[in-house]
Amino acid sequence: MPIIQRIKKPITRKGKKVLLSKEPKPIEGPKQCVFLQGRNPSERTRKLLKDIYDLKKPDAAYLSRKNDFVPFEDSSLIEKMCNKKEAALFGVGSHSKKRPHNIILGRTFDYGILDMIELGAESYKAMSEFHNMKVLSGLKPCLVFNGPAWDLNQDLKRLKSLFTDFFHREKVESIRLQGLEHVLSFAATDDGSIYFRSYKILLKKSGQRTPRIELEEIGPSIDFKLRRTKLASDDLYKEACRIPREVKPLTKKNISRDAFGSKLGRIHMGRQDINRLQTRKMKGLKKTPEEKKQMFLKKKKLRQAAKQAQNVTK
Repeated sequence: MPIIQRIKKPITRKGKKVLLSKEPKPIEGPKQCVFLQGRNPSERTRKLLKDIYDLKKPDAAYLSRKNDFVPFEDSSLIEKMCNKKEAALFGVGSHSKKRPHNIILGRTFDYGILDMIELGAESYKAMSEFHNMKVLSGLKPCLVFNGPAWDLNQDLKRLKSLFTDFFHREKVESIRLQGLEHVLSFAATDDGSIYFRSYKILLKKSGQRTPRIELEEIGPSIDFKLRRTKLASDDLYKEACRIPREVKPLTKKNISRDAFGSKLGRIHMGRQDINRLQTRKMKGLKKTPEEKKQMFLKKKKLRQAAKQAQNVTK
């Protein structure tokens, strides 16, 4: 007999606030991420996860305890930890002879695994090996995806969406030039290699109003190799990407813009009687006694004609 899950009802005001914070919202904030250690992680894998965790902070949790599990065979532990930490993203590091320096990145939907992608770190240079100034934690990075393979390969297309979810933060309406300080570059090739680089933006004097841009590599520098994938079905992925009705913009009818950006609108109005239109009252526009007399006689004739017509019909 199936077990019926108990519906949690808040008793206190604080409990109600906690349950409301866990409910889905039309506009979600930055997604939380949890990083786990898998079976026998290597030193390169641990450092790599730690660097990605530093880039994701403060919207991440790093767990250093080893866990004896294989995500592609049993993902119950990941679902449990994501539910406990209220995280939609996860990263798992492992190492074996068949798959050395293995990194698994994925995300969940409705407390279940949505998709997972396995990457192999063939080359790695840690952030600590770059002896220069780093960017502050919590900055919104600029993501750059180089290469046509991101749009041609289905696995790379889903990996691009996954990287965007990992490093996406608050939605901004406008961008200030001095606010762009961090760039994450992802270059993909046809053979499944992904080159991950991190740069700091330096604004130099150019003698003009627009400064000269220079990029300084601050790490980490990782060469990934695409391995196994476990992608969601098209129906489930479409359900996960569904936009709420509250967020969809309302279409305004009869409004358009011309080539210069001016807003043009069309207004539908009923037929107007110009004779009954109220205008400004002025002495010069007043009717003379002769005009008033003619209007009175005209109305009198109309009333008499209407009475005659009624008598004829009777």
